[in-house]
Amino acid sequence: MAQGNVVFTPEDHLILESYKTVVEGLAEYLGDGYELVLHSLENLDSSVIKIINGHYTGRTEGAPVTDLALTMLNRIQTEGLSGHISYYTHNKKGEPLKSSTITIEGTNGKVIGLLCINFYLNTSVETFLSGFLPRAADHSFESENYADNPQELVNRAVTAAQAKVEADQSILPSLKKREVIAQLEEQGIFQFKESVPLVADILGLSRNTVYLHLRNLRKN
Repeated sequence: MAQGNVVFTPEDHLILESYKTVVEGLAEYLGDGYELVLHSLENLDSSVIKIINGHYTGRTEGAPVTDLALTMLNRIQTEGLSGHISYYTHNKKGEPLKSSTITIEGTNGKVIGLLCINFYLNTSVETFLSGFLPRAADHSFESENYADNPQELVNRAVTAAQAKVEADQSILPSLKKREVIAQLEEQGIFQFKESVPLVADILGLSRNTVYLHLRNLRKN
């Protein structure tokens, strides 16, 4: 079945616009060996609405959708694939690419766009690894809690905040618990259900005291 232009709703425009941030985030994460292309199917003549590292295929924003992208979309729809397909192709220079086409659904489940990822297979190992290894100017690793449930996550967050606050000699002993609550608030811990009673129990405070600190923090 031939693919034509898709009639968009206002919601479709918002959905597709939100994917521009996804493209930017993926590009930053994956590094320079990848071309990322966001296609809008509202106008096939100028379907590329976001592209990063377009030099691999010589495209810029406003370029038309490719025949292969439409072929892959047709395969996804007719072969019952789960909204994505990977394959190998070549750019204009005959250089090899490993590609993936991912469908983007809008209102009523209709496909309104495509996210295409093309990895340039001639990318040097040095260039590829540079996208994943810490840079000299930013070599620190962030701490992250991989908890099995919210209660475990809250407990770990409180423990980590307590250790950090206790090690800071500039904080008066009488203010340390308040500072722990401030750090947990900054991390978004109190967005979890039952976080206030959990934190109160661990810190040996009443729930009302925790709520009081939170009100003051949010007021400021």
